[in-house]
Amino acid sequence: MIGDYRDIILAPVITEKSAMIAEAGNKMVFKVKPSANKVQIRQAIEKIYNVKVKNVNTINVKPKSKRVGRYTGKTSAYKKAIITLAEGSKIEI
Repeated sequence: MIGDYRDIILAPVITEKSAMIAEAGNKMVFKVKPSANKVQIRQAIEKIYNVKVKNVNTINVKPKSKRVGRYTGKTSAYKKAIITLAEGSKIEI
């Protein structure tokens, strides 16, 4: 079991794609701890932001190859959660 709820939710994902998801519906995108499951993510969001969560979808984002000059490497892999909020709930970031 993960200790604190703030250990599960690492950061909101602020990208053009996450902004389009937020505009289309009552949804938010967060970077979460890779070992967290949907139930733990739901409980953490509800406790931290004091909102009602309707649905949780998770995605494991794989690392991408990047190059700087002749050196190659990979970006970090992480887990992303798309949170659908209940009607009337809203998170301000």
